[in-house]
Amino acid sequence: MNDPREWDSLGLVLARRQRGRHGVRRVAAWAAGMVVLSMLVTAGIGVAGVALFLHDPSTLVSCDLDMENPRRLGRNSFLYARDGSRLGAVPSSRNRQPVRLSQMGRWLPAATVAIEDRRFWERRTALDYEAIARAALANLRAGRTVQGGSTIQQQLARDRYLRDRRPVLSRKLKEACLAVQLGQRMPKDAILETYLNGAFYGQHAYGAEAAARTYFARPARRLTLRQAAMIAGLPQAPSRFDPLRRRAMARERRDEVLAAMRANGDISAARYARVSDRRLGLDPGGWYRTIHEAPFFEAARRELVRRFGRGRTRHGGLRVQTTLDPRLQRLARSALRDWLQLPTDPAGALVAIDPGTGAVRAMAVRTPGRRRPLRFNLATQSRRQAGSTFKVFTLTAAIESGIPLSSVWRGPSSLRIRERRCRNGDESWAVHNYADEAQGTMTLLQATARSVNTIFAQVAMRAGLSRVVNVARRMGIESPLEPVCSLTLGPEGVSPFEMTSAFATLAARGVHHRPQLLERVTAEPGPRRLLRLSRTGRRALSRRVADRVTYALAGALRNGTGVAAYFGRPAAGKTGTAEGFRDAWFCGYVPQLAACVWIGHARAETPMADLAGFAQVVGGSVPARAWHDFMAPAVQRRPIRALPMPTPELLNRSRDSAR
Repeated sequence: MNDPREWDSLGLVLARRQRGRHGVRRVAAWAAGMVVLSMLVTAGIGVAGVALFLHDPSTLVSCDLDMENPRRLGRNSFLYARDGSRLGAVPSSRNRQPVRLSQMGRWLPAATVAIEDRRFWERRTALDYEAIARAALANLRAGRTVQGGSTIQQQLARDRYLRDRRPVLSRKLKEACLAVQLGQRMPKDAILETYLNGAFYGQHAYGAEAAARTYFARPARRLTLRQAAMIAGLPQAPSRFDPLRRRAMARERRDEVLAAMRANGDISAARYARVSDRRLGLDPGGWYRTIHEAPFFEAARRELVRRFGRGRTRHGGLRVQTTLDPRLQRLARSALRDWLQLPTDPAGALVAIDPGTGAVRAMAVRTPGRRRPLRFNLATQSRRQAGSTFKVFTLTAAIESGIPLSSVWRGPSSLRIRERRCRNGDESWAVHNYADEAQGTMTLLQATARSVNTIFAQVAMRAGLSRVVNVARRMGIESPLEPVCSLTLGPEGVSPFEMTSAFATLAARGVHHRPQLLERVTAEPGPRRLLRLSRTGRRALSRRVADRVTYALAGALRNGTGVAAYFGRPAAGKTGTAEGFRDAWFCGYVPQLAACVWIGHARAETPMADLAGFAQVVGGSVPARAWHDFMAPAVQRRPIRALPMPTPELLNRSRDSAR
């Protein structure tokens, strides 16, 4: 303190020493000493403590606002879709949204002053000696604490700076000391605004805005008199007056606040009579609990934690505009819902990505029959067998290694690969086509459209299994992959998220953009921009290689296993069915958008049958149709762009010199 003779015991501080006012100072010192004496006697501290306090207060407490570290409450972080619609708040133990005093409405500041510090505006000092003396006398008579005399400045000092467990007297002295310094530095409207933005109102709500949202599902500026009075009464004892658990006590406290407002001249007797003794009218809001598009929200939250840390994500006041397109998200949910309707139906996931940036535009998950969402995200965290969709990596590796689309292969119904590394004990690796159909002799281009297992097993061996793994990595697969002989048939677990990213690399003609869920991140106050969407990609494949793969995959929609996905404009894609019909996929793209659909049981990899009229669920059945139902309206507003068309010379070339 500037003057060591300014003190407060249980909220008592003498007026600051000023020259020329010796008489006033002596009277104030005498009054304060008497109050301190009464409180110390009540507390059992004794005359020695009183003498020490009056003789040299600096021995009891030290105080310097500049040396104190204010308590950091933080503020909520919120996520929004591209159009500005709110997705939800990052779950936090403290809900807080600071607003200006002018944004708190008329009634809450008035109610707070009336019940906490009725002489706040007229008093020149940070301490109310009259209230302190009155409270000390009442407490002395009762033999216990029944009344307080703290001002709003004192409460602000206590809430922001005092976190220690020092004795009551020492703590109260420091509280008063800091309150005086706060009063000297801050105007009263700023003090009231700061207090109202940090007071604890129960139910994890800190500050007026959070309290209004928590109890009445509205911003503070729209609080009615009755609502504001209830909230203003909570900081004294948030648990005791909790309106969600102790409504009778909360109503009694609210009426006490209304009576204080009437006595303070804030409301008339007639208005008091109309408002008091009525129901609380609670409307608990889900502002901080409700999450829209939960799978995408959770993936974006994880990305925030990865980039900014858990603490800043929860309490850093981040405003996050995500990449989610609400229209595409609705289409994704609708496409899954239309094909997965019965409680016994398997689960499904659909992810859509902008190939030009990696921005995730949709992420929908459907789990029929489940009341509660899964704890893990089927779109990003599941690892399911990719089936024949994995052949796209074998095809890409083959073209990179110089195998042309025009190369000719034999496709028997079954085939044994006798290389030593492919042996299972004494048995060679046996490969079978779907339904053991013999496909005869055909080009690699035709084998891609028909998804011939026995041909792709041969192609993978010639291209090299390590090269296949390397290509998958470059295109966006991050799940663990082993260069096993059966790799081309998709036994390794991958997620719909990373498969969509890989197909988006082809749509971008060989440029891989890491999937992005965050369009822009800013921090309050400011706002300060912390992050924006990156448009920089990394070339994973040569353009000529990517274009040839796209040309081959377009055949799957024109006259191959993916014809059910065709929707009347140039597109490319690949079906996939895991062994035993446990997982079914369709992944495809147009130049402006890539998407993958996965269908499978969420909890176990069990066979799928009798779904939507299909006896056996393969990639060309429900997944291809769901992809069609999503993609057709998703891109209808965008111009039709032709897929790259390689020249016959390039299709037949055995080596890609531009690789």
